[in-house]
Amino acid sequence: MSSSPLVGVLALQGGFAAHEKVLQRLGARSCQVRVPADLDGLDALVMPGGESTVMTLGIEREALGDPLRAFAATGKPILGTCAGMIMLDRAHLGILDVVAERNAFGRQLHSFEADFEVDGVDGGPVHAIFIRAPWVAEYGPEVTVLAEVDGHPVAIRQDNLLALSFHPELTGEDRIHRLFLGLLPS
Repeated sequence: MSSSPLVGVLALQGGFAAHEKVLQRLGARSCQVRVPADLDGLDALVMPGGESTVMTLGIEREALGDPLRAFAATGKPILGTCAGMIMLDRAHLGILDVVAERNAFGRQLHSFEADFEVDGVDGGPVHAIFIRAPWVAEYGPEVTVLAEVDGHPVAIRQDNLLALSFHPELTGEDRIHRLFLGLLPS
């Protein structure tokens, strides 16, 4: 691997551009993933927020389901935020051993911001934006809860997979992306 990792960002729909900006600011190279061939040569992958139904249709249209599962099976790091968490769950791609409940905190009107500690992230509370956010309703024994809001898991880790209910890319917060990039082999 070169000194600058290549991180793909699923770019079928949703907030992929904001993730690319954070990754580039941290010194990673980024590219947009739209078709299976775009996964070739990646060191890691981000599944951004967006609308999970539209993302599901895009993954089906581009025949990305099996290639995404194969990418995950390599053990390379994957970060899923908001709808990305949903796409990784048991009911969708089946990559994470979790059940994510869509719109768990409420619809658009109930979007909110919060500050809370995330295990593995130093420097005080993380500022997070929740937009029609899911939470983890169920999780398996290999899943570690990194943060909760009102008793509901909103940040989890399973091996080299990180999933969040919130949008760190929208706040200027880069510590979550640093944690993610820290999962890459040295």
